[in-house]
Amino acid sequence: MIEHKKISSSELFSFLKQQKTQWAGNSKLKIYGTLHCKSGKRLKVENRVFFHSEEDALKQGYRPCGHCMRKAYQLWKNSSRQQSF
Repeated sequence: MIEHKKISSSELFSFLKQQKTQWAGNSKLKIYGTLHCKSGKRLKVENRVFFHSEEDALKQGYRPCGHCMRKAYQLWKNSSRQQSF
């Protein structure tokens, strides 16, 4: 996980250009999604984090975004309901 506030703009552009990251998340809400998500683009820099892979986000306890990852979110939501019973 890479915190946006701890890297420079040039480092971020390099990561994006080289496709080292394709996922972003909100560290306060523990939600991750695609880099093209409208909700993700509105995140505050101090809350924004980047992941190398979707698996990385899931391992760190983040859940899929309900907007840009609707199917993955529904699967997560259904599985978390089953675990609570």
